[in-house]
Amino acid sequence: MASYAERLELVWHEGTGLSAWAGTVDHKRIGLRYLYTGFVFFVLAGLESTLMRVQLAAPGLEVLSPQTYNELFSMHGVTMMFLVATPILSGFGNYFVPLMIGARDMAFPRLNAFGYWVFLAAGVFLNSAFLVGQAPDDGWFNYLPLASEQFTPTLAIDFYALGLIFIGISTTAGAINFIVTILKLRAPGMTLNRIPIFVWGELAFALTVVFALPVLTVANVFLELERKFGFHFYDADGGGDPVLWQHLFWFFGHPEVYLIVLPALGLVSSIIPTFSRRPMIGYTYIVLAELFIFVISFGVWVHHMFAVGLPTIALGIISAASFMVVIPSGTQIFAWLATMVSGRLVLSTAMHFVLGFLVLFVIGGLTGAMFSAVPFDQATTDSYFVVAHFHYVLAGGAMFPMFAGLYYWGPKMLGHLLDERLGKISFWLMFVGFNLTFFPMHIAGLLGQPRRTYTYASGLGWDLHNLLSTIGVFVLGAGILVTFWNWFRSRAHGEPAGEDPWSGDTLEWTTTSPPPEYNFTTIPTVRSREPAWDQPELIGGAQPPEDGGRPLTDGHTTLATTLADADPQAIVHMPHASPWPLFLTLALMLAFYGVLLSSWMVAAVGAVASAGTLMGWLWPRGETQET
Repeated sequence: MASYAERLELVWHEGTGLSAWAGTVDHKRIGLRYLYTGFVFFVLAGLESTLMRVQLAAPGLEVLSPQTYNELFSMHGVTMMFLVATPILSGFGNYFVPLMIGARDMAFPRLNAFGYWVFLAAGVFLNSAFLVGQAPDDGWFNYLPLASEQFTPTLAIDFYALGLIFIGISTTAGAINFIVTILKLRAPGMTLNRIPIFVWGELAFALTVVFALPVLTVANVFLELERKFGFHFYDADGGGDPVLWQHLFWFFGHPEVYLIVLPALGLVSSIIPTFSRRPMIGYTYIVLAELFIFVISFGVWVHHMFAVGLPTIALGIISAASFMVVIPSGTQIFAWLATMVSGRLVLSTAMHFVLGFLVLFVIGGLTGAMFSAVPFDQATTDSYFVVAHFHYVLAGGAMFPMFAGLYYWGPKMLGHLLDERLGKISFWLMFVGFNLTFFPMHIAGLLGQPRRTYTYASGLGWDLHNLLSTIGVFVLGAGILVTFWNWFRSRAHGEPAGEDPWSGDTLEWTTTSPPPEYNFTTIPTVRSREPAWDQPELIGGAQPPEDGGRPLTDGHTTLATTLADADPQAIVHMPHASPWPLFLTLALMLAFYGVLLSSWMVAAVGAVASAGTLMGWLWPRGETQET
């Protein structure tokens, strides 16, 4: 086995230095970049929300101007939805999907690198709006006609529309990569009913992106055509309809909620069996539930438009569909609880965050079911009750699994254990701070406080609830900072983790910590849904050839298998490191800035440069290219 590892090291090692940093296609390095960059944007979004809560701590404060407040709440929403939740969960997917399915990389490594660089560039593009004092200011939903040229004549909405089109390139490329990787690069023997639930969650997420995101892209293209060239898609005076924006936006926007939550649900389903010391109960039902959520999410977009004035029969149909979402969500919750109750629960930090997630997700789910009832939705629409529900489902439903993932998979990524004592302190600060921040918003909303409120008068009954929410933000922020300190401290000084500190059940726990660049010395053959528990010959990532391991040491290769039964089908030659994805991203960024500024010469130069870099990417050099 040593000779296999040495030969693989020669083939797969990307080297060091600036060129290796710029050109890496290693899915693990890219996954970490997604995580680190996503958490940087998470801090920025957290600072924005903290400033808003300081403004609302008491009646009549003037900490922020109305315009600044509008910019902050708009960019907070855009950042959390597009630059934090999806990229961080994609970062976990980038790092662990190939490891969990027994592959040596993603199906399209250079496309994977391109997706990260575009994500980073789009984030810089959007936030550069602050530098010129023209940040998006019409909310993350950007309703028309407020976002039209007539009412927002600055570049703020152009930053928004072009930024979302830009980041859509990254998200779509990543989704296609996940779909092909999961369906075609699974280890021999990993049939559909042996795929880890986290991988199913990433697949459901990717399918949702492919079907939902193009609608948002089209909506933003229409908006830019209207703002730049006088089209009338949303202009009622010109024969358009501003409600069209709401239909297009929410046809993406409600699946967006689920495409964030789906990988988080899969992550929870990975952690619970490990710390319950037993296989997951109801595996098939959980997988079907995730796929059903993917399907039903496309039938509930009008859930956000009950107060618009649509026909009653349409509201009834969407209301019924909205209630149906409770069924797959409840199925997973009961399966998780049954697994924990029937197992021997180990209350690690990761499990603390999972249990906290369950509490928050159930609260958010209950209020979500309330919004499915048209009369209640119409009575509370645009109130702080909506803000509370939204954050319990999305912030609680995504953030707590993210932090659970850091403590669960951190030892595998870093090679060192995170401090459990600090982890539990972080959890309790975050759990208490989260509930102190968002639960009072339910009451404030029922007492009549509208959302997107810049200031308010005293004597309305909202004072105490807003003060508690502001205190809660600081407690929540302190808990988050404890985990960040724990992470970076453990990188250098943490206790060595070993290959499998938690006795996990999936393939990533059979490799070293952190894994080598080629992931597995031999491509494993899987014979169980819990291979790390049932196949002792997998330990060390080097299943002997006589037990089914495939060395594949003759090149930069991995194994392709059939879609359903994962039978060996072909040896796939993988692309090597390349700077072209970075160059293409920079060229695209130039083109987008040109369109933003209506500098069509700059946009043309960017477009030509993009075509030239794409040719450079695909030009034959005697090595494997990818399309």
